Amino acid sequence: MASPTLNVVRYTALLSGLFYGIIHRRSLQSAENIKREHHHEHRQEQLLQQAKEAWKQKQAGPKDDGVITDPENPKFDLEKLISKWEKESS
Repeated sequence: MASPTLNVVRYTALLSGLFYGIIHRRSLQSAENIKREHHHEHRQEQLLQQAKEAWKQKQAGPKDDGVITDPENPKFDLEKLISKWEKESS
């Protein structure tokens, strides 16, 4: 049988290893949580930026294709206006 001093040393080493493992796991987990939170915030900022750009494009409206819609204008062309409306509806 092993001496009592040897048993004390063994169990002390075992418990020290367990406590070290628990503390090390906590530190790794907290670092991972911070990393995930940072990634989540960065993703939210990206989505917000994309939404802002999409909103700006939507507010800008479709690009002007040169069709004059004012019938009083001397350069008004009814055929171009009708073809534009057909393209928009389809």
